[in-house]
Amino acid sequence: MGKVRPIYIKRTARKLFMLYRDQFTSDFEHNKHKVAELTNVKSKTLRNRVAGYITRLVRIEARQREQGLIAE
Repeated sequence: MGKVRPIYIKRTARKLFMLYRDQFTSDFEHNKHKVAELTNVKSKTLRNRVAGYITRLVRIEARQREQGLIAE
């Protein structure tokens, strides 16, 4: 079983994803650098967890687009 992410990580990641959707990709390393640019997060752990959740959101959206569940 995986770990449950705290709500503050999910909230931050969703807000960044909605505001800067076009700047994030399915690559974790790229997203990690973007989160560092777009926020003032000092903690490496927090930055990585936010970037990881954004990566997951990008992949979920891409999968839904492939299945035709959401419009482009």
